[in-house]
Amino acid sequence: MTNKQHIRVLLIEDNGNHADLIRSMLVQTDEILIDIECADRLTAACERLACGSFDVVLSDLTLPDSQGLDTFLGVHDRYPDIPVIVLTASNDVQLALRAVQEGAQDYLVKGQFDDSLLVRAIRYSIERQKLVTKLEKSVREIKQLRGLLPMCAWCKSIRDDKGYWKNVETYIEEHTAASFTHGICPKCLKKIAPPNLLREIKTGHSEMFENDDNDAKGME
Repeated sequence: MTNKQHIRVLLIEDNGNHADLIRSMLVQTDEILIDIECADRLTAACERLACGSFDVVLSDLTLPDSQGLDTFLGVHDRYPDIPVIVLTASNDVQLALRAVQEGAQDYLVKGQFDDSLLVRAIRYSIERQKLVTKLEKSVREIKQLRGLLPMCAWCKSIRDDKGYWKNVETYIEEHTAASFTHGICPKCLKKIAPPNLLREIKTGHSEMFENDDNDAKGME
């Protein structure tokens, strides 16, 4: 027996008929197990998000206590890691596109989607948000390398926040999304390679030495 994917959905919709239609679409799906909760106000939705763990938000933009783009931002600014799919009327597509530009994962026009399209939008939005969150985390980790780093003048080890000395490669791999591959620069190659081998390498791979030669001319 295959375990179904379990997704928790928060629907923000003040129109009872629309809310019932979306609920029926999600209940009927055989692909995933969906738990759906509804809120008819932005304030109520934010209270639900603060108390529970949701995988995705489906949100109308026109609510009794919030209108337009402010509705989306009211959720996204507080909970940026939760994907939001905007539900919009056919005459508000431009507004939905603005929401996407501000960080919404997708939009659906009311009356123009079925249960299959809704489920696909939910699943894709969740996966896209995971990628966005991972990318933002990597950027934050890279930014941590700004400023002064305690480095040993002899062996070039770096002291981390806990006081442990680590080589440069280990430190960078732990604090960024980068990983290392190894080669040898032209300057070091000139120092260690026998003259005949160096000539062969220069003949077969002259591009390796182009920048090195230009640097040397600049120092003359």
